This record gives sequence, C-alpha cells and structure tokens, in this order.
Amino acid sequence: MSGLSKVFGRSLAIGLLTSFTATSAFAGATVTGTISYDGKIPNLKPLAMDADPACASKHSAPVANEALKLGSGNTMGNIIVSVKSGLPAGKTYPAPTEAFVMDQSGCQYKPHVFALQVGQPLKILNSDGVLHNVHALPKVNGQFNMAMPATRKEAEHKFEKVETAAFPVKCDVHPWMTAHVSVFDHPYFNVTKEDGKFTIKDLPAGSYEIEAWHEKLGSKVEKVTVADGESKTVDFKFTAPGN
Repeated sequence: MSGLSKVFGRSLAIGLLTSFTATSAFAGATVTGTISYDGKIPNLKPLAMDADPACASKHSAPVANEALKLGSGNTMGNIIVSVKSGLPAGKTYPAPTEAFVMDQSGCQYKPHVFALQVGQPLKILNSDGVLHNVHALPKVNGQFNMAMPATRKEAEHKFEKVETAAFPVKCDVHPWMTAHVSVFDHPYFNVTKEDGKFTIKDLPAGSYEIEAWHEKLGSKVEKVTVADGESKTVDFKFTAPGN
C-alpha cells in the first residue's frame, strides 16, 4: 500500500470510529409496556343517539361506550402514557408542524382520547355533514366553543400552555360526544390502542416517572431507570373500583 493510501485508509477508519462513537453516545433509550384491566367488567350501556336520527342512521349496530375500551386479554385502549418527571431541566422541544387530526365522524369524536404538544396544530374535521360544536374545557389553556355546521368541514386550534391533566371536549348539540385531551411540552407520550401497548422512545439516559392515565380510573405511576440505548418494559394494571 502506498503512503498516500495508508493516510487515506487511516483517516477513513478514524472517521468511521468517530461517527460510530458519536452515534452510540447519543443512542436514545426506549420504554415499552402494556396496560391491562383487572376485575369485574362493568356493563356500560351503548351510546344512545336516538335524540338525533341523523346520527342514529350512521350506525347499523349499537355504538360502544369508549370509557372502557378493552381488547383481548383485557388490555386497555384510550390510556395516555407519558413521562411525568425526570427529563433534563430547561430543555425545550419544538412542536411538530404536522397537525394532529380529530374527526367528528358517526357523531363521535375520533379519537376519544389523545395528546399533543404545546403549539402543535389541532385540525378538527366534521365528516358527518350535520351540525356539531367543539366545546373544549381546559383549566389552564383558554376554553373555546366552536360551532361546526354541516358546511364547515375543517377548523384549526392550538393550545399554547402545558396542561398534562387531561381535560374534556364535548359537543353541546350531542351530549354523548366526548373526548379527553392532554397537552405536553415534550414528545415523550403515547396513547394506547385496544392492544394496550405503548412505546416511548429516544429518551436520554436517566431515571423517570412514567404515568398512565384513564378517564374513569385515574392515574398510576411507575419508576424506571434507563441507560443510553437500553430498552425496558413497564407494565400497568388498572383495577375496578372496590377491588
């Protein structure tokens, strides 16, 4: 090998090693888990939409109440899972520019439970072609009551303050329509589907409190410590009141 080749070969090796070391040094940690329900399952009545025939006609079968959304093995959907404490002090996280979408479809808010970041656009759709209104009831952010007649297909709103305690959104026209929203100043949160699974990724190494919230059963908190690039499992189990 010529002297020049040796120099270039050595430089390439150093560059690759430096790149690998930098990538390894900043490899984010991951926390995953499953939320499940233990205890007697309440017999929740289906949503009664008879007060508005236009809404009732959109469904050929009873519409389940999403206050308790269970999957196979009693896994739980509609749980907001988030980092409650432990993130680096003073660090800021830019809000996504892509809007989170909440639709009014079948005379229901979809999704029923969601979370987004401070300053992230919330796009509100009316896919029903009937009169709705979006009445948000936060305690920290300003409340708003937005009429959405059949001809208004889309609206947008931003929450400008942190409000991790989930607040309700309701429709004054159709009282069975409800949603629940949390607003975070960081991206480390997730909302479970029926399989109850969540993933919070790209966490800096550290010790954290992870919180799981349900609209009827309250919150549970677990502690976890993760190293760079490490993955750990944190499961939550909610129990029926009185169990």
